[in-house]
Amino acid sequence: MIQYISKSLPTKDLYLNQFGFEQCSPGHYFGPAIRDYYLIHYITKGKGSFRVGEHLYELKRGQGFLICPDAVTFYQADKKDPWHYYWVGFNGEKADQFLKEANLTQENPILSYTKDGFFEEQFEKMCNVKNVEKNGELMGLGYLYILLSALIECNTKLDSLKTSGNKKKEYVKQVLDFICTNYASKITVTEIASVIGLNRSYLSSIFKETTQLSIQEYIVHYRISKAKELLDKKELSIGDISRSVGYTDPLLFSKIFKKVNGVSPLNYRKKKQKT
Repeated sequence: MIQYISKSLPTKDLYLNQFGFEQCSPGHYFGPAIRDYYLIHYITKGKGSFRVGEHLYELKRGQGFLICPDAVTFYQADKKDPWHYYWVGFNGEKADQFLKEANLTQENPILSYTKDGFFEEQFEKMCNVKNVEKNGELMGLGYLYILLSALIECNTKLDSLKTSGNKKKEYVKQVLDFICTNYASKITVTEIASVIGLNRSYLSSIFKETTQLSIQEYIVHYRISKAKELLDKKELSIGDISRSVGYTDPLLFSKIFKKVNGVSPLNYRKKKQKT
């Protein structure tokens, strides 16, 4: 076990209590116990379990857990594949703020950083500051800031992806609503993009990504589905139906209808009447 305990007076915003690295023996555990500071563990090998309150988490390499002040916790290495982990204890007036920005709280205590070796690298550098005679404490605090910054960046990117996904869904919904309202008129993809306020290419891209159809293909399918409903009305001619769903040319309408359904509008109507 490598451990470093801070001997300096705490600073106001953020300060270190301790940090270290441990290769746990099978079944090694700690707790139930409480701390009076924040403590992050990051697993580099093996697996184990972490319990806080009524919640039990099974964790492995690339994951970690946060222990909050005054929370009763228990954690134990797996008996067959015990974990190795780094840890860092800290506190300060901004500690809670930084952790919330990283979406780490007592209710959401699990972290994950698996995209590269950066996180483990910073912990290793932190543990090496005990060999630095001058400014070791300051260097260790610097690595703590880097670790928290990396966690905040990961959470920010995740939020950005979620927001981006929600925006895309909203744009697609606007397209669907516009077509539903205006399918009987002459509408173009350019017009729809202009109404929504997006670049035509970008709108077309996210629409196809979501629906697997181009906007134009969706317009055609929507119009034809409406035409099939109208074909049940015997009093309407094929020309009436054509104009009602946005096609001024009945011949073009019949051609498109047959392409989509395999039969002409007239034959489709006859088949429906026989059933």
